[in-house]
Amino acid sequence: MAIGDFAYANNCNRFLGCAPLADQPFALVGVPFDGAVSNRPGARFGPQAIRAASLMLCDGEHPHFNCSPVGHVGDALDLRLPNTAALPHLQACIEQQAQALMGQHRCVFLGGDHSITLPLLRAARRVYGQGAPLALVHFDAHCDTWTDHCGEPAGHGTWTYEALQEGLVSPAHTVQIGLRSSGQRAAREYVRDQGGLIYTARDLRGLDGAALQPLLREIRQRIGERPCYLTIDIDCLDPAFAPGTGTPEPGGLSSSQVLTVVEELVDLNWVGMDCVEVAPAYDHAELTSSAAATLVWTWLAGQVALGRGAGAGA
Repeated sequence: MAIGDFAYANNCNRFLGCAPLADQPFALVGVPFDGAVSNRPGARFGPQAIRAASLMLCDGEHPHFNCSPVGHVGDALDLRLPNTAALPHLQACIEQQAQALMGQHRCVFLGGDHSITLPLLRAARRVYGQGAPLALVHFDAHCDTWTDHCGEPAGHGTWTYEALQEGLVSPAHTVQIGLRSSGQRAAREYVRDQGGLIYTARDLRGLDGAALQPLLREIRQRIGERPCYLTIDIDCLDPAFAPGTGTPEPGGLSSSQVLTVVEELVDLNWVGMDCVEVAPAYDHAELTSSAAATLVWTWLAGQVALGRGAGAGA
């Protein structure tokens, strides 16, 4: 094998085949933890599955933004996490490492289960909060506002409630899209009751393209210029588009609906994003990892097209 071939093979382990993280404005970071799931485990293998699926996207420009994020993104590989640890200690490890990365790069995190978003928001609030809570756009089948997790104080279904309670995100600037799972009203409507916006999957049935413009206008007006974090639980998609996830819920969004929202809201003041709950053991024909890779690629391409930089205040 020639030296060039070895370099290519090594980069195949990285998102879009990009170079290791150095001084690129954007960082791609894996968070391989799924110890807080309530149904099927396996999301710890999501980061590598998404990286593998991304390789088909690395040799051309995004068809809407007419640019490629390749060359602007460095892959930091996966966070170093303890093999066994209580959730609070594990989240503290994530927060510490994420904050250091966010200070130098605009970051995209690949989960992992959705409990990783809480420490990521804690880090983002410190780096980007500028004295005020962040805005949040949250794609999910589940509200994640339960006050406990199957009897435990925290898990992948409590992080939104915890983030609001801690003042990490502003209730009035929190938007949830795609909700449809069973649950008590107090949890399902918690964000709306606190002054935020909820668009259920039922609300969006049959809507795409131009029909989504009223939703997009409302989100843009609500969030304004406030620094905003994006979190995409891949189970926001219908299982027909994303079967490889731990808690699939029928009746979800289509890939085109989520892509439309991500593309059209490219100009919000994004400070970072994550894509979580890809569990490749339950996937079929890499549908789920491909959808996740495309969503991340699209968000990155949009930020590159706008000339967004790295770190706080960029």
